[in-house]
Amino acid sequence: MRAYHLLPLLLCAAAHAQMPAQDTVKGGKDHPLLSRFEGSKMVGYGLKEFDEVMLPAGKRVENKGGQMAFENALQLEGKYTRMAYNFPRERSALEVMRNYQAALDKAGLKTVFACAKENCGKGFGEFFLDKRVGDHFIQGSEASWAPFNYGRDDERYLLAKGTRPDGSLVHVAVYSVAPVQDKLGGIYVEIVEAKAMEGGKVSANMNASDMAKGIAADGKVAVYGVFFDTDKTDVKPESKAALAEMAKLLQQDAKLKLYVVGHTDNQGALAHNLELSQKRAESVIKVLAADYKVDAKRLSAKGVASYAPAASNDAEAGREKNRRVELVKQ
Repeated sequence: MRAYHLLPLLLCAAAHAQMPAQDTVKGGKDHPLLSRFEGSKMVGYGLKEFDEVMLPAGKRVENKGGQMAFENALQLEGKYTRMAYNFPRERSALEVMRNYQAALDKAGLKTVFACAKENCGKGFGEFFLDKRVGDHFIQGSEASWAPFNYGRDDERYLLAKGTRPDGSLVHVAVYSVAPVQDKLGGIYVEIVEAKAMEGGKVSANMNASDMAKGIAADGKVAVYGVFFDTDKTDVKPESKAALAEMAKLLQQDAKLKLYVVGHTDNQGALAHNLELSQKRAESVIKVLAADYKVDAKRLSAKGVASYAPAASNDAEAGREKNRRVELVKQ
């Protein structure tokens, strides 16, 4: 653990800590879910489109092995945003936390865990200083991260969770430290939004053998390597690998006849999605016939829109799974 120490009082007596005139981080911005505490300035910012995150959900205690750990913790994955702020000495950590809690309650998020000072357990503030809000995250002037050092034993913490309008889960953690020894106060916010990982970064297409096994076992197989632009019917060039394996499947079994079935999620009008899925299935057959010399008479196109989902359409992860092409044995 990094060793942080309180600076000698005679070094701090020369001047009170002053609020930054403006945010000290470039490119940082408040999260659309949660505004900053009025009058505070951003001194740290981080964003990961998809990452794994541990959020404390219980007191920090000594475990049976003599190591410090949390009584409970959430292991999450998703879009991870974190922000650190300084707030004026005239405000208290209690006022800060009450405002954040009221805002989260209004947004429909429910408290999972909350604590203050000694009720957070031994070394709770030390953990945040070492792992979250030390000078490794808050760059620049020592004055920007000093509040989290000086106030680490006068901390408050809140973890809440809720559901976004699209059905996805979101967790928000707020940690604050009081202004101590003429230092500013500190606020640290972490937001984890459950979301499907952005795909297409690594190719691992189902091969002809896998497709044949799926059809033999279930009479059908879902193919996720055929791509279309949103609301478009032309097969994208990135689909070549999957199309080649589909053609190989048909070449290896000359008697095999297939329905090519287009599926969509439930976003948009059903009638439009029926037409869209039908035309996409037809496009797949046209490409197989034109580019891979597959006899189009062995294939029949059908669009079923969202009538046969593979997963719930309530969240993006499920909707992504539902947008697919299936090969069904005739």
